[in-house]
Amino acid sequence: MPGALIVHHHARHKTYPGEVTGFVFFACLIASVGGCIFGYDIGLTAGLTSTEAFMVQFFPSIYDEMKKQVIVNEYCKFDSQLLTLFCSSLFLSATVAAFLAGPMGRSFGRKWTMFAASSAYVVGACLGGVAVNFPMLLTGRILVGAGVGLCIHASPLYISEMAPAQQRGMLNILFQFMCTVGILTANMTNYVASKVDGEWGWRIGVAFGAVPAAVIMLGSLLIPDTPISLLARGEVETARATLAQIRGLSDVREEFEDLTTACEDGKAVAHPWRELFFGGKYKPQLTFCIFIPFFQQLTGINVIMFYAPVLFKTVGFKQNATLVSSVITGLVNVFSTFVATLTADKVGRRALFLQGGTQMIISQILVGTFIGLQFGMSGTGAISEQYAMCIVLFVCVYVAGFAWSWGPMGWLIPSEIYPLGVRSAAQSVTVAVNMFFTAFIGQIFLTLLCHLRFGLFYFFGAWVLLMTLFIAMLLPETKNVPIEEMAHVWRKHWFWRKFVIDNSDARGAEMRKRIALEMS
Repeated sequence: MPGALIVHHHARHKTYPGEVTGFVFFACLIASVGGCIFGYDIGLTAGLTSTEAFMVQFFPSIYDEMKKQVIVNEYCKFDSQLLTLFCSSLFLSATVAAFLAGPMGRSFGRKWTMFAASSAYVVGACLGGVAVNFPMLLTGRILVGAGVGLCIHASPLYISEMAPAQQRGMLNILFQFMCTVGILTANMTNYVASKVDGEWGWRIGVAFGAVPAAVIMLGSLLIPDTPISLLARGEVETARATLAQIRGLSDVREEFEDLTTACEDGKAVAHPWRELFFGGKYKPQLTFCIFIPFFQQLTGINVIMFYAPVLFKTVGFKQNATLVSSVITGLVNVFSTFVATLTADKVGRRALFLQGGTQMIISQILVGTFIGLQFGMSGTGAISEQYAMCIVLFVCVYVAGFAWSWGPMGWLIPSEIYPLGVRSAAQSVTVAVNMFFTAFIGQIFLTLLCHLRFGLFYFFGAWVLLMTLFIAMLLPETKNVPIEEMAHVWRKHWFWRKFVIDNSDARGAEMRKRIALEMS
């Protein structure tokens, strides 16, 4: 039946034996550091381009223009498309790298993709830290972007494939938690760098990103690849031994049988890209692998993290107070993500999406209203201390809502819904869409702020309303569902079930029989 997702008859939503062992937690922790290097670059960018020594050395003409410009209102700040494009170059590089990560993951596995990613990042960060001219700086940034693109492709998949179904949400959210730690670290680094005279401040900040990347590079040598990735590459015995090790059990026959069946189904997909986009069988997954990262960027979160110093300076804070306020939002981001870590496997993904989305909508409306009341359409005038504190408060409320909804769920949902046959290709699409729109929104933010004024927050609030309705209507609950059983959730959904049909599981039954004979 064209345009349908085939679902086999076997046990629904199985609970396999085994708990989170210390070893699997360590492996997932190493993989989650990939989020740290991503977050670090998001937070570092804003501070880097506001550092005088950096601007004088690499963008002297733009710096001169900045000093000469007369600010006519609080909405239209200095905007250099060239400078913004330099900031976006990392994410454009990551977009390209995301499409390379799929073939790398299929050929060499998640583990070695993370190793290659962290190696590229270390080289790029060190090169950027010692750069003496613009070509060196740009080369370093492109390498860092390649490392980010490869890492955020492989890391969430690695965690989802290693984690037991009942704790997959908690462990996968470690990735987003580390992302928030990276942003906070960058904010603190920017603050320290602002106290350092000369060029050493920004150089230390750029090079420091090599530290978490080195943790991934060395840590990836100590952890195994995922059982399903090993199976896909024909390493059956290694996969069986790895599954037993990470589950802390000697008998993993039932889970291994289902993994093997899923692997055989995956091997039947000869052309994953063609099947994903044109095969018709993966419409639910394709919809979410495009719209989840697209919507994640239209929450406006990276705009706030990118340009937090600019935003807080706009509403009346001085330079040091601006950086301190950015650190405060970073702390809120970290602790709120921890809430998602504790609740994702209990209350479910949908509940966090819906509650967080509602909180973000209210916060954005209030922030836009407060700014509008003080600056109006003209953007002139001063903002009172009370209004400034209210704006910071509701920005923090907004960040908290994002941190336990679209932040972690935006990475968790895509990593757990794809069938093995198209998993690497679909994750490439997810990462590429995310990185492209990160660059795009960053490129146009200051222009949007100048033209939409305080209405920019209403603009993002309207998008959050739309995406919250999208989740409410179309996303099925995926908590506690094993990855290899995920196809069944689409069959039960009021909308997606029209794309799903049942089929006898003859191949799966035959595979189970063969494995049982081998293990007996």
